[in-house]
Amino acid sequence: MQASRARLFKEYKEVQREKSADPDIQLICDDSNIFKWTAVIKGPSETPFEGGVFQLAFSIPEQYPLLPPQVRFITKIFHPNVHFKTGEICLDILKNAWSPAWTLQSVCRAIIALMAHPEADSPLNCDSGNLLRSGDIR
Repeated sequence: MQASRARLFKEYKEVQREKSADPDIQLICDDSNIFKWTAVIKGPSETPFEGGVFQLAFSIPEQYPLLPPQVRFITKIFHPNVHFKTGEICLDILKNAWSPAWTLQSVCRAIIALMAHPEADSPLNCDSGNLLRSGDIR
C-alpha cells in the first residue's frame, strides 16, 4: 500500500504542476482519501459529445499501479461501451490490457478516445451498440 500511496502522490504533484497542459482533463483528488479521485473531461470534438462536460469517479485499489483503477461515468452518457445505469466503462486498459505505465491522466485520455471511437462489438449498452452497427452515429 505504501508504494501505491507514493505513486498516487507523484501523480497528484504532476497534475498540480501541469494543470493547464491538458485543458480537456481536470483530475481532482479527494481531500481525505488518496484512493478516491474524480475527473472532469470535455467531450471530444466532431462527436455527439462535443461541448459536453463529463464527470468520472475513480476508485483506486491498494495494489495500484499493479492493478487498474475502477472508473465509471457519473454523468449519464449514451455510448456503446458505457453501462447506462452504473456508468461502468468497457475499456481493455481497465481490464486485461492494464499496464503500470498508465497513469490516471492517461486513463482519462483513453476514455476520451473511446468516446470518439466507440467499439460496437463489445457493448455494455446494446441499444447504443446496435445503432452504431446500423450506421446511426449521431
